[in-house]
This record gives sequence, C-alpha cells and structure tokens, in this order.
Amino acid sequence: MRFMNLIVVESPTKARTLSRFLEGDFAVEATYGHVQDLPQKKLGVIIEQESGRAGEYRFELQYEQLEKQQKRMDEIKKLAGKTDKIYLATDPDREGEAIAYHVSQILKNGKKQHEFVRIVFHEITKKAIQEALEHPQKVDRQLVEAQQARRVLDRLVGYKLSPLLWRKVRKGLSAGRVQSVAVRLVVEREREILAFKPEEYWQIFAEVEKMNIQKFQVQLTEREGEKIKVGNGVEAEKIKLDLEKAAYCVAGVSKREFKKSPPAPFTTSTLQQAGANKLGWSAKRTMQVAQSLYEEGHITYHRTDSTNLAVEAVAQARDFIAAKYGKEFVPATPRIYQTKSKVAQEAHEAIRPTEVNVQYSTQPTGGQASNVQWGKDEGRLYELIWKRFLACQMADTAGEETKVTVRATGRDGEYQLEVKGQVVKFEGWKRLYESSTKSELLSSNGEEDKVEEVMLPELTEGEKLNLLSVLTEQKFTQPPARFNDASLIKALEEKGIGRPSTYAPTLTTIQDRQYVEKTNIGDSRQKRFSPTALGMAVNDFLTANFPEIVDFEFTARMEDELDNIAAGERQWQPVLSAFYGPFEKNLENVSETAQRVHIKADETGNPCPKCGEGREIVRIGKFGRFLACSRYPECDYKRNYVKKAGVLCPKCGGDVIMRRTKTGKNFFGCSNYPKCDFASWTKPKAAATTEVTQAPRETT
Repeated sequence: MRFMNLIVVESPTKARTLSRFLEGDFAVEATYGHVQDLPQKKLGVIIEQESGRAGEYRFELQYEQLEKQQKRMDEIKKLAGKTDKIYLATDPDREGEAIAYHVSQILKNGKKQHEFVRIVFHEITKKAIQEALEHPQKVDRQLVEAQQARRVLDRLVGYKLSPLLWRKVRKGLSAGRVQSVAVRLVVEREREILAFKPEEYWQIFAEVEKMNIQKFQVQLTEREGEKIKVGNGVEAEKIKLDLEKAAYCVAGVSKREFKKSPPAPFTTSTLQQAGANKLGWSAKRTMQVAQSLYEEGHITYHRTDSTNLAVEAVAQARDFIAAKYGKEFVPATPRIYQTKSKVAQEAHEAIRPTEVNVQYSTQPTGGQASNVQWGKDEGRLYELIWKRFLACQMADTAGEETKVTVRATGRDGEYQLEVKGQVVKFEGWKRLYESSTKSELLSSNGEEDKVEEVMLPELTEGEKLNLLSVLTEQKFTQPPARFNDASLIKALEEKGIGRPSTYAPTLTTIQDRQYVEKTNIGDSRQKRFSPTALGMAVNDFLTANFPEIVDFEFTARMEDELDNIAAGERQWQPVLSAFYGPFEKNLENVSETAQRVHIKADETGNPCPKCGEGREIVRIGKFGRFLACSRYPECDYKRNYVKKAGVLCPKCGGDVIMRRTKTGKNFFGCSNYPKCDFASWTKPKAAATTEVTQAPRETT
C-alpha cells in the first residue's frame, strides 16, 4: 500500500505513541538511535593546519554509518521510496537535531528527490503533533554544528590523552573533558575529608515551663552579651551547674508573619537530584525512567534547563487546584519562573505532565488514572513530576514565626537562651507535599528550614519561668559530606559544567572507568562517591600536566562556546582551533617530560598465599577489583574480591555475596555458585556489607 508521508523518530516506543495521534496516510519508523558517528577504533577527525596561519587548524570529520543500524536504515530507505515527503521528528535538542541531519544524508537518493522537513514538539500529544505538522521547519544546522563541535572536542581529548595515560599511568585508561572535572570534584572533596580535624563543642539546653502550663526548651546562645562557644566538657559542666541555680524570665518575644513560595518546576538537573534524594536512584536510572514517560506521552521533554511553562498548562493546573483544593489555594496571578541558565536551548519548557488530570496511584480509584498501565518506577517518578508541577502553581504556605529570648541570671553572670518556632496558618502548596519526605523537599527548595515547627505558649516580656532541667550535649564538627548523585550534579551545574544531556552519562562513565566508586552509608539512598586510588592518580596527573582540562572555569567557558555555536554567535571551526593549538603543544611537551605515575595499591595485611614472599594487595582491572600478589609478574596469584552481604542463602545456607553481570550490573548471589543458583537484584534487608576474599569462580 502506498502512503504519502514518512515520519522518522529514534525510538520504537516513541513511534508507537506518535502513531496513536496521527490521521491520514502516515508511516512512523524508528532509527533506534544515532545512525552515523565517528569511527570507534580511530580518531575519525582529519586535522590540517591552515596554510600560512600558524596555530590555526581545520577539522574534517569522517562519519561512518553505524553497522548495527545498517539493516534498519535499509528498511527505512525502501519505505522512503514510496513517498515524496519525509518528516524528521527526532528529539528537540542537539542530539536529536544531529540524528535528523544524518538521517536526511543517508536517505538522499539521486534518482528521487525527497522533501525533508523537520518537525519539533516537546510533548507527544495530539495537539503538539498537529501543531508541529502545521509548522514544519528545516534542520537547524547551528544545533547540528554545536553537537558536532562537542563530539569532536570530546574525541580530541579522549583519543589524544588516552594513549598518554597508557604510557604514564596504566594501560587501558581513558580521559574525558567533563568527566575529568567530575573526578576532580570527588578527589578534592575526599582530600578535604582526610585533612579535616574535628573540633569538640557542647550545646546546652534548659527545659523551662510557664506557670505549670506548658514546657518548652531553650538553647544557650550568649553569656554577658557575647556569643558563647563551649569547647569542652569541664566548661559545659560548670555552666550547667550555674544554670541549674539561675533565675529565669522572658527577655523578649518577637513575632513575624512568613510566607514560603513553592519550588520551580523540574529541570533535568533538579529532577535527577530529586530522584536521588527522594527515590534513592542514580541519575542514569532517573533519566531512563523519564525517557520512558516522555516517549509514552505522559510528560514533556525530559532534557531541559528551562523553567518556563506553557500558558495552557498553567491554566489547566490552576483549574485543577481550584476544583480539588479550593480557590484559596490558587494564587491571584500565575507564577512565572525565571530560567537561571544563560542559554536554555535544550527545550522550551520545564518537565511537567502532559495532562494534569492523569494521576498515579498504586490503587487506582477510577477516572483517567486507572486507564494508564504504570510501571512501578514510571509511576513513582511521574508522581514526583506531577506534584512538583501542581505545587509550583499553588498559593504560598503562610504562618507566624515566633522568637523567644530567655534571660537566666546565675552566680557567674547573665545568660541568654533562645528558641524559635513557627505555626503554619495556611498550608498552601505544602498541602500537596504532606506525604513527601524532608529530603525531597530540601532538594526541591535548595535550602533547609532552620526553624522548627513547634507551638510555643503565649509569653510576655519580664514573665518568670520555672526551670525543669538543664541538658548538655557533646558534639563534634563534621567534615564535608561526600558527593552523591544529587550533590555532584548540583555542583557541576553551579560551576556551569555540562548540560542537561551530559549529567547522567558523566556520572555513569566515571564509575564504569573505575575512577570513583559508590560506598553505602546507612541505607541504599545514602550511596556516596569515593575516588579510587586509580582515580586519584589520574586526577593528579591531569591536574599537574593539563590544568586547563580539569579547570572549572575553562570547562565552563567551553560549554558557553558550544552554546554560542548553537545560537549562531560563533563558528565551530575557530572554537576548536583555539582549543586544539595549545592542547597539542602541551601534549607533546608532557609526553617527553612527564614521569611515569605509580599507583599505590591497597593492602589486605596478608602475605601472598601462593609465594609467601609478596603481599596480598587490591588491584583494579577491567572488571573491577581483584586480589593479587605485590610481586606480579614474578608471582601470578589472583583471587576475586567480593563483598559479603551478611545474610545466608535461603536455598543452601551459604553466604550471600555481591556479584556482577557481564554488563557490569550488581546483583546478589550465593557464594556456592554454580552448585547453588540463588540470585536476586534486591539487596537483602539484613545486609551489613563486609569485604571478604573468595576463590575465583565463573562470572555470570
């Protein structure tokens, strides 16, 4: 059957969703991702110095059609022969624009001239598709060139630096532009922690009451009109004894009305941070689930640094809020959020549901929610997005904040103690967040509530108070926390490093290359990044010899240059030339002068079980950590390095250990494999992970 229109997208899921909204003679086909790329086994970029222009270069790219996509593109070519017009409907960002351009280059046919048109939409809904078809565009070459520039820039760094790392650090290593900066952040934080010296301090509280009516607690803040810092237990005990005999009265009461506005709707960065803090997910997992929601038509495009919202969507939200919560929960005017990014080119909107009336529930109660076949992960992430979008258009939370100052007159002087409390008089947007955890709210707002929500009695200045008890509590200053997915993404964003599409791949890459690893702290939501010995060695080598590659400001400026290319303000060739000249010169110099780096291996404290002369050390190989002899290659002793989960196998009673699939994904299995085939993706609840050694076995 002949049809008149062919639409090309990247994903089969997106193709199926798109087909539901099309009328007439349309065929929708998926490319399954990129169709052309630079070759894998060579640089794929011809670099030529400009004739008569010292330090200026030109770059010619050697794109190849991906072999794995050959069959798929041949099928699309046959379909293209049945139509005159081909719609390129890839994602609305630089990657999508590049795919659209490469598809058009492959489908060009000398015998038949096709008309290629670009259609762009930020949500897969009937209205959005119809508007895109009514307003076709041309492929944006500026976006294509910006993507191309990033690809070449990363290729130059990776392919030029990696061989040097093989010679100077360890064979098989690789370097990357953004990932090297991310590793530097993790390494520097680790060194801050190692250098940190905790300081002792004491907090002192007095529990008082108003005329046998209501008790409350106040904290010591001043003595004789000056801020007090209690540094040891002896001093704390002395103050405690004096406070126990002191006379107490109200020194002052101040009240103020407060309002707290809701957080902005999600961008890619804040969604990944909420996914980490609220759901305990990696950035990669959050983006995979978000992509599924987008391609199934449930949310707007998920790679964006814009907080803008469509007028129609805001109107829908306001109507929904008024109907569900009441008109008092709707602000007088719609909220408008300013995008912080200088160039929010990745998409035109924040991440929001495409239809506000569709809600996720683990127990659907009818209506539109019951018609959606939610996966568990999709439902949980959609609920976060849905709540965040509605909350951003709800009225402020309002209440009264009270600060009470108490004066205690003792033998050794006069003390001041304080308590702050607040009472919420109108919930506003927090009505929607009643079931949300504090960690998710803090991630949303970006700042912590310092005022405890407590009720205080009505007090007047000069009123006497009864002392019930004095409490002292020893504390120590804490080192800065290691980065988790949320805080590392936030740090990269604040420094202007990376863009919406790069955060998740960057975090995945630095783990896959074993420059950093995640350590469990408490429950699984508290996994934190620690640098490996390899990561620290590579970082130190790059910092010493290629400071611009790991420099925060330099990397941020390069991101701005890529944005300028996308905006048509710069040409991609001069931008790359300005980078490559100094980089190539420094590369030659370091190759000749830099000393080889020796990576210090962790030791188990045991002698080598095979030769007895060497020490058993921990090494990092292609598939992760393993135990070896310090005398290698004289001694070839090896053992697997595994983690014991602290629980017994439910099948055979053996130890449950952490294992890895061939693709590098962790799972829990029995140490008696292959005799026992117990395996589980879920970490046992009673797990108290310890490191152990075990004889080598086949990997799954």
